[in-house]
Amino acid sequence: MPESRGGSAATPLSSENELSLVGVRSKFLEKDSANMRVFLYVDALKGGKPIPAEEFANLYTLNYVIYSDYGTRDRLGYGNVPLSSGNLSQSGDQVVIQFDVKKPDRDYGVLLSEISQTGTLKKVLNDLPIRFREQRASDRYGVFSANGEVPLQRHYVNQGETMQIKNLKNDAERLYVYYYSHPFDPAGSPMNTVPRSVSKTLKVDSLFTITTGEPVSFEKEGLYYMLSDTTKTEGLGVLVTNERYPKLTRPEDLVEPLLYMSTNQEINELQTAQNHKKALDKYWLSLMNGNPDLARQVIKNYYQRVEDANRLFTSYKEGWKTDKGMIYIILGPPDKVQRSKDKEVWVYDQRANASNVNFTFNRRTNQFVDDHYELVRYVEYQPIWYPIVEAWRNGAIR
Repeated sequence: MPESRGGSAATPLSSENELSLVGVRSKFLEKDSANMRVFLYVDALKGGKPIPAEEFANLYTLNYVIYSDYGTRDRLGYGNVPLSSGNLSQSGDQVVIQFDVKKPDRDYGVLLSEISQTGTLKKVLNDLPIRFREQRASDRYGVFSANGEVPLQRHYVNQGETMQIKNLKNDAERLYVYYYSHPFDPAGSPMNTVPRSVSKTLKVDSLFTITTGEPVSFEKEGLYYMLSDTTKTEGLGVLVTNERYPKLTRPEDLVEPLLYMSTNQEINELQTAQNHKKALDKYWLSLMNGNPDLARQVIKNYYQRVEDANRLFTSYKEGWKTDKGMIYIILGPPDKVQRSKDKEVWVYDQRANASNVNFTFNRRTNQFVDDHYELVRYVEYQPIWYPIVEAWRNGAIR
């Protein structure tokens, strides 16, 4: 299910009644031949605590506009969405809003949603590109929670987690499921401009069918690729991960993301060690000159970035392995994001000795997921990248 993320609106304050819209993420699914359904996942706080859905309707309003594209003011539709128990629900700490928009006579559009705090100027915006025609399987089918109320806002599920694959028509259809145990490669260096050789075929480890709308769970870790029509090439990909994901806890898993801040020799020694835990302890203590307190702090910060990358950017592979995940882990969240139909530009106001550093991610066709982005690599990133990596290695980033 294609999705987009919104920005922050305000910093939570400690006042018992202080309201704060932290951010919004969104997805869409086809409802019928005339309508699309939009899901907004809202992080909203009151006094620093999540606001229950039943309170949300009294505190906020929602308006939307559909434009023909980014950077235009050619309106294809607009509306106000009355908020009530009929279109609000709770998903963990988030409030989920769902509403329908009519399909304009266009192939594509950008829906801009505005959630405003009643009686104030505080608001948060979210932009969501929507395909109204020539849709993918992921525009019609979603991964829903076990109770089937709202789609999950992620491309992954944990081993044994019960879910449903279904469309909004609640049709019982057969889906063909291709299972791949293949471990996809992590992102390459931002400075490596030589294209990587990638195999054009993957070994299918197993093939089976499931029925939409029925509870299902997968026990093996790996990528599950679902098609309703085997003559099509673009389906719905779901990554099945261990039960602790997006957090990494197994020592052998903790080794892998270190490649972004390590030498080839260090990674080789970690991967071939008889005891990964001891090798990791030795690695971190060596970098921090034997300071265990500093090592613990840097470890905590680094793997928190890895966990965040997994939660935000998991696609057909783990989030930390993606190009966005790599940049996020080393540099942190961007100061601003500029989006268009086919790319995102992450802007960092100040990193290392440079200001206004941009990283451009181009949207690429991918059969497994819709939101696959590839970094445009430049050798000129060296004077920015290496000092920040060195700051991780000497404990300066905490």
